[in-house]
Amino acid sequence: MPSSGNVKRKTSKCWNFISNRWSKPKGIILFIEFTAWFSLSNLVAWPLSSLWGEIMRTLDLFCGAGGSSAGARAAGAEILAGIDLDPIATTTFQDNFQTAKVFTNRLEELRISEVKRSIGKIDLLLASPECTNHTCAKGSAPRNEESRATAMHVVDYAEAFSPRWFVMENVVHMRPWSRYEEMKNALQGLGYNLQELVVDASHHGVAQSRRRLFLVGDRNKSPGITLPENCRRKRTVKGILDRPGKWRTTPLYSEKRAKDTLARAERAFEALGTDSSFLIVYYGTDGSGGWQPLTRPLRTITTVDRFALVVPSENGPQMRMLQVPELRRAMGFETRFSFEHGTRRDRIRLLGNGVCPPVMEAVVRSLTKTEADAASEVGNARAKSMNMISRAKMADQRLTQAI
Repeated sequence: MPSSGNVKRKTSKCWNFISNRWSKPKGIILFIEFTAWFSLSNLVAWPLSSLWGEIMRTLDLFCGAGGSSAGARAAGAEILAGIDLDPIATTTFQDNFQTAKVFTNRLEELRISEVKRSIGKIDLLLASPECTNHTCAKGSAPRNEESRATAMHVVDYAEAFSPRWFVMENVVHMRPWSRYEEMKNALQGLGYNLQELVVDASHHGVAQSRRRLFLVGDRNKSPGITLPENCRRKRTVKGILDRPGKWRTTPLYSEKRAKDTLARAERAFEALGTDSSFLIVYYGTDGSGGWQPLTRPLRTITTVDRFALVVPSENGPQMRMLQVPELRRAMGFETRFSFEHGTRRDRIRLLGNGVCPPVMEAVVRSLTKTEADAASEVGNARAKSMNMISRAKMADQRLTQAI
């Protein structure tokens, strides 16, 4: 790609050529000379890929339903393939990336050479390794080291494909993992400049508080990613809820209702009053009392069904669980993104394991912004030069008429 300085010098040279020689009464001949020179130099200095920017050919490891790929696609990437061992995830991925190659395999059982023959070179590698055995949600339960070690496949694929960039996403608690530094050192040994980011999705237009670790790498330079918070006013639970009456509700107070659920609701009523709506939150130990108001971003979506909406009514408070379309909005997926496969529980699991597309879009855009800006400068300079040609044609016509 030509540098912006070279482009500006070329444009200046074109303009000087016109200004210095156009005053001579040989308009048609000079115009032909100019356009021939400009076209020839254009072929050398501005190949088509540089004018419009090269598409980022992308492979998604541990692709899940496709949250990372959706974000990367929004940032201009072409999704070539996704790999995941879950057939429900890969079927959902294929629905949403119909031209992509999909591998439903464990990475340990899939030959990298087979993937490489299938898709060719890549520019960007995405990866969201298994996180359950890193997360604090695991509690005091034993960790599966084999599951944790799936992250090392990122090194193998980075070495085999040599992409310019990679982005790895995981829970923040991955950092204390005993092999985390080993993995980083291996990636640096492959020539990558690394940067760590901890990003909260609620700062990027997502109606959910979801903090995740992003480890990014660039072979050519330091990544230098900056992600300014682009939401002065955060999106809240209210914005993801379906209209009242769409989903069946049941009375909060019933003989079958668990005592812990009622205790959570009572704490919310004490804080908000009995005429307020709120969420009961299951499976959490953050000291919030097991509930949250609707005026804040949703707490982190996990792989289990953990959010119940409580609303007042003439017949007493009613309750229902949040539904898949609502959780999809809280992850930042577009409405057109399809989640049609599996049971309701399967789809909640896919969402809980997913990556918020707006966050991945922001990361990929920032990681590749230098190249995008350079391509834009070239395109703008070329447009300016073509405008000069148009003005020259008009001047030539006027000069011809005058002669």
